[in-house]
Amino acid sequence: MPKPNEKLAESLTTLRTLQTNGRRVFRSKELTRTHRERLLRNGFLREVVKGWLMSSSPNSRAGDSTPWYASFWEFCARYFDERFGKAWHLSPEQSLLLHAENTVIPTQVVVYSPKGTNHTMQLLFGTSVYDLKQSGTPSPSDLSDKGGLRLFSPASALVKIPEPFFARNPIETRVVLSGIRDATDILRLLLNGGHSAKAGHLSGAFRRIGRADIADEIVTTMKAADYDVRESDPFTEGHVFGVLETGTSPIVGRLQAMWESMRGEVIAAFPRAPGLPTDRQAYLYSVDEIYKSDAYHSLSIEGYNVTPELIERVQRGDWNPEHHDNDRQSRDALAARGYWQAFGKVKQTVEQVIAGANAGTLARSAHREWYRELFQPCVAAGLIEAGALAGYRNDAVYLRTSRYVPPRWEAVRDAMPALFDLLEQESEASVRAVLGHWMFGYIHPYPDGNGRMARFLMNAMLASGGYPWTVIEVGDRTAYLSALDRASIEMDIQPFAKFIGMSVARSAKQIDAKGLSALTELAAYDQEINI
Repeated sequence: MPKPNEKLAESLTTLRTLQTNGRRVFRSKELTRTHRERLLRNGFLREVVKGWLMSSSPNSRAGDSTPWYASFWEFCARYFDERFGKAWHLSPEQSLLLHAENTVIPTQVVVYSPKGTNHTMQLLFGTSVYDLKQSGTPSPSDLSDKGGLRLFSPASALVKIPEPFFARNPIETRVVLSGIRDATDILRLLLNGGHSAKAGHLSGAFRRIGRADIADEIVTTMKAADYDVRESDPFTEGHVFGVLETGTSPIVGRLQAMWESMRGEVIAAFPRAPGLPTDRQAYLYSVDEIYKSDAYHSLSIEGYNVTPELIERVQRGDWNPEHHDNDRQSRDALAARGYWQAFGKVKQTVEQVIAGANAGTLARSAHREWYRELFQPCVAAGLIEAGALAGYRNDAVYLRTSRYVPPRWEAVRDAMPALFDLLEQESEASVRAVLGHWMFGYIHPYPDGNGRMARFLMNAMLASGGYPWTVIEVGDRTAYLSALDRASIEMDIQPFAKFIGMSVARSAKQIDAKGLSALTELAAYDQEINI
């Protein structure tokens, strides 16, 4: 008679067969009752709604939403196909958000279908689906497919979204507007539908983002067809707009638009830069002095159990995986050693930054070396494959408990050069530090280590303004991650800018100020504001 572990292995083999091509969502009927119940009992599957299952992990903590958010859009696509056939599409609002690379998991998805029942179906972790009954279906030319999701095309979504959507979602609408190469598709929909009012606010939107050619074409053509068009700007006065290059990929346009809209808030919330230090050796000495604290807190934030004693042993060079099994096998010790090696490389970058080199230019190439040093000990010990040092990720990543999902791995190759372009061109060190940190985590370019890398980048950028090396303390982890989430989900950067500013002030207090008298003003910053 098979043993319990042999039975579980048989069920896992069956599940493995279903998980081809990264599939995570299944109909209950695809598994026998025995396999299904065994996998559910052992935490390898979880029920979404009756008749539908998703892959999970026995190691998932209670309340961990990550498996669900990783399965969310696949569930929607498969469930809608099963229920509606091909007669469905997402709302114009959700379509536009997805075209603009907005990857936040929505609390509710609205799906249109002639088979809809105007009913809300509750899903996991406060998410839901509302199926809106709609007679008829759009022309195939007005729809597009994105990862199995049936969306309105960018032009069709722009015509169908209500005018207030522009003001509520200025970054997304701007990105999609900038991707429109000419007025043809927009005009076809406006003319055939007789949408004179929509023509008015679309022409105003195009003119606002610097596309006067399309705005004029819309107005002129609609008037030629005897429509009365009254141009109006659907955005608010407070929205900051530069010109995005036509044809820019959505992820690049999104990064540029976010940077542009947020930099003013960062400058307003952050303490004034002291300026490059006159005593560079004193500054570098302060970096050395803060290493133990920085390593302890940065690694602890990521969940490593790293003691000050271990950090000191690594710093002294007593860590030796070739002769001590514990060092070779300890995940924490390997992480501590990698952090020490990477910290040294970041310090070399900082030394060039405080000498006046462009911090963004240096980080463009140096960040790859930081990453390699961070994980070289794990590769040397055989815990991860050598290919992990190759570079950016080639798979999806998800953030534990967050509704924010980083961009598709294919978009990372466009996003990272765009980030370093922004860092190079930025004139304010505070903006480079705050938006550089946040945006690195937003892109999440590596399969692991993104938090540590983002904090390294932040400190290299802080150095460009003479700010001290700044420690994000593990006791502030909840506030820190909450501020990052608020920026990524709600596009509100102010809490994160203030949090980093407070952390800068705290580090300034803790550093030996010899030769760094300009930090006195920074140390008083935390008395001036409350987050």
